[in-house]
Amino acid sequence: MARVVVRVEEETLDPEALRSLIDTEGCGSVVSFVGLTRGVDDGVEVEKLEFDAWEEMLPSILQGLGIEAVEKFSVSSVVMAHRTGVVLPEEPIVCIHVGSPHRAEGFEACSWLISELKSQAPLWKKEVRADGEVWKAGLG
Repeated sequence: MARVVVRVEEETLDPEALRSLIDTEGCGSVVSFVGLTRGVDDGVEVEKLEFDAWEEMLPSILQGLGIEAVEKFSVSSVVMAHRTGVVLPEEPIVCIHVGSPHRAEGFEACSWLISELKSQAPLWKKEVRADGEVWKAGLG
């Protein structure tokens, strides 16, 4: 039976600790994606990102995406986590780990998951920069 674990973290996100939650039984690969806050965007210093979320809906949407990835790509396990609140440069924002029998479906599922998360998750991002504040377009 496939395993899907979802976390919404307000303070910190630890990709290695999350990696330990993957069920690797029968797996030949674990594919991981960790998104970080950039220190510079479009040549302007980024001081921090501020994430706002629809807290009641975010976990269930991430859970649904994880289940869909398991079914669509025949992967064994998905662990996904996203930060809310303030995230400083070089800190992790989002983490996805996919355990799968073979690497091809693991890479495909991981790529699909980050794309779907960015388009479906009820998250909004404000970039606080040296030249002011900018709400980034779209979700995620």
